[in-house]
Amino acid sequence: MKNISVIGAGTMGNGIAHVFAMNGYAVSLIDISGPALEKALATISKNLDRMVAKEKISADDKAATLANITTYTDLAKGVKSAELVVEAATENIDLKLKIFAQMDEAAPADAILATNTSSISITKIAAATKRPEKVIGMHFMNPVPVMKLVEVIRGYATSDEVTSIIMEMSKGLKKVPVEVNDYPGFVANRILMPMINEAIYSLYEGVAGVEEIDTVMKLGMAHPMGPLQLADFIGLDVCLSILHVLKDGFGNPKYAPCPLLVNMVTAGKKGRKSGEGFYTYTAGSKELVVAPSFKK
Repeated sequence: MKNISVIGAGTMGNGIAHVFAMNGYAVSLIDISGPALEKALATISKNLDRMVAKEKISADDKAATLANITTYTDLAKGVKSAELVVEAATENIDLKLKIFAQMDEAAPADAILATNTSSISITKIAAATKRPEKVIGMHFMNPVPVMKLVEVIRGYATSDEVTSIIMEMSKGLKKVPVEVNDYPGFVANRILMPMINEAIYSLYEGVAGVEEIDTVMKLGMAHPMGPLQLADFIGLDVCLSILHVLKDGFGNPKYAPCPLLVNMVTAGKKGRKSGEGFYTYTAGSKELVVAPSFKK
């Protein structure tokens, strides 16, 4: 298997394309937006430059990686020769069902169709295709080139053969795959999102401030970043979407998103990508500054 298609040129999509291309795969990176594809290639190039500067790869390795990536704005053309298609579009069930129906129609009959969804049912996505046994979850962590974990999620009909192929392929990408079953949020977000939501509730109810909450979790629990900073990094809109999936999937009110999170997303405060969440973000600066709304 050498021909991979990645649908979606955003943060996750360009990271997935980067990792496959760096490991010798021919990658077709697909997005409906030409500028998004240009931005993705620029991001991949910048990340490769960082690796060259740290002497993790050579300049020739960088050139070879970029040469392995071809971009497309037409999905059908981009998947016509694929042996594996990885969908990395926005965490929206209707969009994913539409894309999978298109993938199923255009990709070769023996191609495996994977989704990078962080919470949505693989079984439901597979039902939009005529090959549910070849549909699987391949949930990479952000940033993809750095993080080792891949959650490999079996849908109700996913075959043993397809699961084995994706597990071995993930190891070949120098990742650590963990096989899990198809329940809302899988493992990572079923555990992580309630913690983030509880941190937001702690802020909402005035238990402590942004920096105090994050400091407790960093110094007391040895987390590399606090839950509010992590929420900003993931995207507050993504956190909200995953909590809705958990609440709807389990029918349990304990997963109900904090009203503060709902209001922030409604107001366009989505975290790092929008420039403001619990912290404010300035281009070129890594300094964490608490957002004006939460300053004492």
